Amino acid sequence: MTEKAATRKAALWVGLVFLLGAALGGVLGYLFAHRPVSAANPPLSEPERRAKRVAEFTKELSLTPQQTQQLDGILMQRHAETKAIHDQADVQVDAIRQKGRNEVRAILTAEQKPKFEEFLRRLDEERKRNGPPPGR
Repeated sequence: MTEKAATRKAALWVGLVFLLGAALGGVLGYLFAHRPVSAANPPLSEPERRAKRVAEFTKELSLTPQQTQQLDGILMQRHAETKAIHDQADVQVDAIRQKGRNEVRAILTAEQKPKFEEFLRRLDEERKRNGPPPGR
């Protein structure tokens, strides 16, 4: 191989590496810019969300310290009432879920039932792992 051919081949490799680096950088930049925000900002606990909301109200409405304290109590009470409704609904949803599972079990063969139970176990693990929605 001549010196000119070697130089041309080296330049081609440098150019190729540069283009691949630019492409990879572009893809990674896009992915970084469009990643889910929830991964960077974990959900706030109920007291943290309430404190944030109270601070927003206090700033926007120029609440007095007494009003701020009263607002915090109101929000805390409404959260407790809402949570009680969610808890009651969760019990009803669980009963419906169990009823449906029993109906499915009734139509399965003996060979299908163990597979169904394993499927339900995985489903329940996933539900447990994901947990309830924030604020509940």
